[in-house]
Amino acid sequence: MAGDGEIVIKDVKKVFGPTVAVEDVNLTIPDGCYCCLLGPSGCGKTTLLRMIAGHETLSEGDISIGGSSVIGLPTGSRGTSMMFQSYALFPHLTVLDNAAFSLKMKGVSKSERREQAYEVLKSVQLEPLADRMPEQLSGGQQQRVALARSLITKPKVLLLDEPLSALDEYLRLHMRAELKFIQQDLGISFIHVTHTQPEALAMGDMVVVMDTGHIEQAGTAEEIYNQPKTTYVAEFMGGWNVVNATVAGTENGETTLKGGDGELYGLKANGQDVSGDLSFGVRRDKIHLASDHAEGKNSVAGIVHAIEYQGNWVKVTIIKPNDERLVAVIDDQEFFGNPAKVGDNVHAVWAVEDGRTLEQALGSQNLIGESFD
Repeated sequence: MAGDGEIVIKDVKKVFGPTVAVEDVNLTIPDGCYCCLLGPSGCGKTTLLRMIAGHETLSEGDISIGGSSVIGLPTGSRGTSMMFQSYALFPHLTVLDNAAFSLKMKGVSKSERREQAYEVLKSVQLEPLADRMPEQLSGGQQQRVALARSLITKPKVLLLDEPLSALDEYLRLHMRAELKFIQQDLGISFIHVTHTQPEALAMGDMVVVMDTGHIEQAGTAEEIYNQPKTTYVAEFMGGWNVVNATVAGTENGETTLKGGDGELYGLKANGQDVSGDLSFGVRRDKIHLASDHAEGKNSVAGIVHAIEYQGNWVKVTIIKPNDERLVAVIDDQEFFGNPAKVGDNVHAVWAVEDGRTLEQALGSQNLIGESFD
């Protein structure tokens, strides 16, 4: 039996004129889950959120919440509430009256709506600021007022459209933890649209990576980062290098591949029967630098193009002879123990077990025309 906040999205498609904005989306979001819809501008994530809310109609498919289809239901009858990117607080109303506004529109008595507003302000730690005006609040406090206003109707599902994008970096990091705490405390489903990978990884029980209207992969944050299925997910999440090569053969559980410059790569076969051209990924933090060519596979020559110090790690970009790039993320102590310089000839080296075969991206060839976020 579906929980009150379980969302099932089945065969959903959305078309704007000649342009397909969302296509073939199938997804189940469990009750009480913090789900992040992640992707670049134009990938369809906000369109999908708006279809769940009822602000956009579906061209095809079905969406159910708590086991019942919401197709045809008005926005206010779906058990959802939406928190917009702009917050849209009323400047002439106090914090308390902003939080209570939707109850006023429903005809709830003043005493009852104020009582409920105090309760919801308490849940977001704003009860002491109930009599302040929005202009007297920090950005983070304004966001929590908008959150309180969204929660006062006691939704089954809260929908958040880029809720942290208007905050500075310090507040954004603080509010990541606050939103996650509030969601866990309330126990309801949150669906959070973001284009920021660290935000999705830090907050999501489930992360859904989208591109050009398709879901490329859905899973836990750890699965998305450590086990990308497609070339798009590996590249978009940022922690992987994607290498294109041709299979030369498989022997003793290891697949040998040949790159465009004749370099040899090795992958664990893992029972897969592979042939022809394929793409594989290698984590940036699994690559080490060597001054000399290492015997065997996965030793790639190149020139150091850039070095970026990031505190406890160093990002090194290497240009191969065919102008392809490899990026290594190296522990600072390892790097400075034998530091490289821009322009040095080096070899990027990694272990056979650190490579991962990748499927081709689903959405890259499918959609043309205008982008819809």
